[in-house]
Amino acid sequence: MLKIDPEKLHRWRKRLYLIIFRTDTPAGKAFDIALLVVILFSVLMASLESISTFSHHFAIAIKAAEWFITGCFTIEYILRIYSAPNRKRYIFSFYGIIDFLSILPSYLGLFINRTQYFVVIRSLRLLRIFRILQLTRFIDESVFLAKAVQRSLDKILVFMNFIFILVIILGSLMYVVEGGVNPSFSNIPQSIYWAIVTITTVGYGDITPITLTGQMISAAVMLLGYAIIAVPTGIVTSEIIFRKREKSPAICSQCGNDDHESDALFCKKCGAILPRKKKSF
Repeated sequence: MLKIDPEKLHRWRKRLYLIIFRTDTPAGKAFDIALLVVILFSVLMASLESISTFSHHFAIAIKAAEWFITGCFTIEYILRIYSAPNRKRYIFSFYGIIDFLSILPSYLGLFINRTQYFVVIRSLRLLRIFRILQLTRFIDESVFLAKAVQRSLDKILVFMNFIFILVIILGSLMYVVEGGVNPSFSNIPQSIYWAIVTITTVGYGDITPITLTGQMISAAVMLLGYAIIAVPTGIVTSEIIFRKREKSPAICSQCGNDDHESDALFCKKCGAILPRKKKSF
C-alpha cells in the first residue's frame, strides 16, 4: 500500500501556494504572466469564433484550443482551492468567483447554445495585472473611486428615479401629440422608448416625430439630455473633490499645526514632514 508522507505533502502544497497565489517569487510571477497570455488568447479565440467565415474554416482547431484552455483553467481552479490557506474564503472572494465563472461558460455550452461566448468573462481575470506588476497605487485609486461612487449612490438613485418619472411623462406627452398621425408613436410604451433614446442623446432615428409640436418637444428633450448626462458626473466628481480636500488627522510634531489636506505630506506652516496618517478608506 502506497504511503503518503504528510510533511512532504504539506511542503508541496505550500510551494504550490507560492506559485499560484504569490507574485513576489520568480516562479509565481512567471505563472501569472503566462496565465494572462492564455486569458488573452482565449478571449481572442472566442471573438474569432463569432466570425462565421473564420469559424467555418477553423471550427475544429478553435474547439480543440478552447477545450484545452478550459481544461487548463479547470485544473488551475482546483489547484487554487487545494492550495488556498482558507478555501472557503477564496471560493467566495471576488477573484475566486471570477475564476469559477471563467470556466463555467464552456460547460454550459454543452447544454445551452451560444453560452460558450461568455468565456470573455475571463478578461476580468486581467485585473490581476495590477497585483502582478505591483501597481498598488492604481489599486488604491480604484478603491478611492469606488468609495466615491458608493457615497454618491443615494443621490444617483434619487436622480435616476427622477429620470424614470420624466421619461414616462415625456413618452405619454408625445403619444398624445403624435399618436393620431404618426404610426411610430402607436402606444405609450413605444413612446417611452423614444423618450429614453432621445434623452440619453443616443438617437437611433427609428422613431421620429412628424408634427411641428412633436419636433419642438423633441428638440427640447435633446437639449435636456446633455444637461442630464452631466448630473451623475458632477455628483461623483464633487464627492471625489470633497474626499480629496478632507482634512488630515495628522498633527505636525514641530509646530503643532493640524490644518492639513488629506493628501498632505508636509506641514503647510513650517514644512516639516507630517506623521504617517491612516488612509481615509
